[in-house]
Amino acid sequence: MRRLLVRDLMTTAVRSVRRTTPVKDVVGILVGAGISAVPVVDDERTVVGVVSEADLMDKEVPAGRWAGRYRRARSSARTAEDLMAAPVSTIGPEESIVEAARRMSRRHVKRLPVVDRYGKLEGVLSRSDIVRIFARGDEELREEIAVEVFERALCVPEGDVSIEVTDGVVTLTGRLKRRSAVPIAETLTRQVPGVVDVVCRLSFDFDDSHVRAQEPTNRGVWPR
Repeated sequence: MRRLLVRDLMTTAVRSVRRTTPVKDVVGILVGAGISAVPVVDDERTVVGVVSEADLMDKEVPAGRWAGRYRRARSSARTAEDLMAAPVSTIGPEESIVEAARRMSRRHVKRLPVVDRYGKLEGVLSRSDIVRIFARGDEELREEIAVEVFERALCVPEGDVSIEVTDGVVTLTGRLKRRSAVPIAETLTRQVPGVVDVVCRLSFDFDDSHVRAQEPTNRGVWPR
């Protein structure tokens, strides 16, 4: 089964700003494009930072008497460089969606600029992009599970397993030849993007849990 990659979900029509872009223009881009953050790039389109709505809110809140140098600098920011958060967490287009979600959670960010191996901007992946996976229809999920999990991965004949999907919850019933194939089928089904949960009611014909493969002798010859 092919893993879902960042490039499968990322937005490629991405707005960006330069270090010298005035704050007013940054606000205009955020409001006009309906986005909550914008990458800051240099002349080579290498990502050097990100300006978010939170950064702009910091500017609007007056710096108090005891505010530090960083806080006071933000309150008087005039350009994107003055406001941007840097360094910024990024991800490559060939990395998995699982890794992207893990990185967002670990670093407490809502989006990741997608960059090539040289650090140049290729797109943006947001949490909403990942959440949209769960909007896949039940029939679409059922078809992918039938083909990718049971037909291609497990070579199970059509009709041996019944697949029912309701609101993203998959129920598997039927019989597999080997006991060891049951947990594999459940695990692979859970890995299909958009699956909410799996109810596994599969049975088996042969209990192979105690079967061990023969080990070769010291001479490298299999025993007869």
